[in-house]
Amino acid sequence: MEGRFLVVGLGNPGPRYAETRHNLGFWVVDRVGAEEDWRRRGNALVARWRSGWLMKPTTYMNNSGEAVAPFVRYYKIAPENVLVVHDDMDLPLGRLRLRRGGSSGGQKGVQSIIEHLGTANFDRLRLGIGRPPAGWDAASWVLSRFDEQEREVAERVADAAAEAVEAWQSEGLERAQQRFNGLDLREAQSGG
Repeated sequence: MEGRFLVVGLGNPGPRYAETRHNLGFWVVDRVGAEEDWRRRGNALVARWRSGWLMKPTTYMNNSGEAVAPFVRYYKIAPENVLVVHDDMDLPLGRLRLRRGGSSGGQKGVQSIIEHLGTANFDRLRLGIGRPPAGWDAASWVLSRFDEQEREVAERVADAAAEAVEAWQSEGLERAQQRFNGLDLREAQSGG
């Protein structure tokens, strides 16, 4: 990727939410930026990474655009150089998918970014968390923690997603899509 870029991991701030399904985006940017120096900048925690930035909005999920849009405008980052990493109920746990543009799919953090940027033409790395079981509403589901088996899968997804972020930045969207969109991480990969 040429020039400035921004990778935004979506989640909710604070220890209460750290282990929830909704915070998978934070898990990924934490992995990518593990060696970086994170600082508060406006309504976000931000770290320099390569020729761009990593961001974790501190606005809470539903208001993520309040952190992203001012940063993008200030640094004159083209929308197509923005990657938003977020949980997605339309994909099963263990799957991830890179794409550019489209609707928010009901993900309120993504919807907030679309509204505040005034465009949907940015890249997304969608991390599957699956649909809530019978009797659960969406809000309770996304704010719940993974059980032990799910947690193992979620950790594999976060590791693969961190690799996908690096591929997106170094190789571009299409190459990253080819490498990561077909992965199924529900079962542990065993060496042959």
